[in-house]
Amino acid sequence: MTTTHAHHHAPAELAPEEPRRISVSELLPDVYKAMVRLDIAARQGLDPVLVELVKIRASQLNQCAFCLDMHSKDALAAGESAERIVQLSAWRESRHFYTEKELAALALTEAVTVLTDGFVPDEVYAEASAHFEETELAQLIAAITVINAWNRFGVTGRLAPGHYTPGDFKS
Repeated sequence: MTTTHAHHHAPAELAPEEPRRISVSELLPDVYKAMVRLDIAARQGLDPVLVELVKIRASQLNQCAFCLDMHSKDALAAGESAERIVQLSAWRESRHFYTEKELAALALTEAVTVLTDGFVPDEVYAEASAHFEETELAQLIAAITVINAWNRFGVTGRLAPGHYTPGDFKS
């Protein structure tokens, strides 16, 4: 299943106590459409379940509740287990739930997402390079970059979780 973000700020999507904020998708539809196209292009050729795991982990780190809701539901709809989704926040302690390739992708996701820790460490990049061929690695980096951008729109706009149903927004 492929989905895109529809970050519209309809009143139903806002938590009752949260004031309405700017809607990038409404005010800058060309930027929104370009982001959707970038999202689609970034994940081409990648395992859809792996992409959802990456999107969930980045969204956890960025505390984007809207994206966590969306991508957890999309992962479940794609056949991912609830157990693996729940364990993502502690993936280092729950390594046995994931493949070596997934572990490399999760480490890279954290390194690219949390840049306050410094640059992406050589060992993290090398491990990802060992599990992904060059083009696939470039796609993974692009997918991580795109979800981080979506997270920034979601967090800044205070998009509320709970209103997304898998299949609502197809690319």
